[in-house]
Amino acid sequence: MDIKWIKTFIVAAKYENFRKTSEELFLTQPAITKHIKRLEENLNILLFERDGKKIALTPAGHHFLPFAREMIEKYDQGLNDFESWKQGYKRKLMIAAAPQIASSFLPSILRKFMDNNPDIEVIINVLKSFDIGEEMSAGRADLGLTRIVPIQTNIKCDVVHEELVKLVGPTEACMFDEQMILQNYRLITHNHPVYWDQLLKNVKTHYPTVRTMKVNQVEVTKRFIEEGLGVSYLPFTVIKDEIAMNKLVEIKSDKISPPASCTYVLTKVETDEVSIFISFLKDIMRGW
Repeated sequence: MDIKWIKTFIVAAKYENFRKTSEELFLTQPAITKHIKRLEENLNILLFERDGKKIALTPAGHHFLPFAREMIEKYDQGLNDFESWKQGYKRKLMIAAAPQIASSFLPSILRKFMDNNPDIEVIINVLKSFDIGEEMSAGRADLGLTRIVPIQTNIKCDVVHEELVKLVGPTEACMFDEQMILQNYRLITHNHPVYWDQLLKNVKTHYPTVRTMKVNQVEVTKRFIEEGLGVSYLPFTVIKDEIAMNKLVEIKSDKISPPASCTYVLTKVETDEVSIFISFLKDIMRGW
């Protein structure tokens, strides 16, 4: 039984339409028909009813579909595991990380972790903070790194780091105070999933005429600030490298009390690989 026949069957079952199946798989319709016919001959049963150009799953097709999906899942997993083995990995760690974390301190931590644990294959899936809880709950990741407390009740959530948020601006504004910076630059908002509603209310209480601009990505926010398009409140780990390289400058707070930003680690089943990574993460962050 050819694995290609089974993959074609699964897509054909989804659409119950050979033309759409051929478009998704980049195959000709005769090739799709041939795959299904060969699979039916191999199983000695019809999987689709044909009525002209219309097709529909037979009872046998409905019954075979979950087995087909399981076979493909095991096949793909087996190939992935074999590829990992060829590369010298003996264990695997799937991490779901929020963009703010993945683009700031995570790369340097990962480099040290992988140097210390060369037999662990690390896979990173970057997701919005709001989606990481669901990813963990569904078992699609071993560990989550996020900026918010998840709503799912079947996962464990611990704070691994808490840091102050800093008001930062372009280097040209290095001599400005809080009042001058908020009067002369747009305030770039909503680049963090938690603190902006309350923070913005606080800012407008003291500076009611402040102009704002929503930008929902941290990396874009930093580039906008560097180009003089605005200023923003960002967690220190997100902007510490830019401050060190004199690309951004910190503006001291006066009337506004910046909030704190927490990094949470999410777990569901604490495997050895998860425990090793969390211990490593906490050791490094204690040094901060």
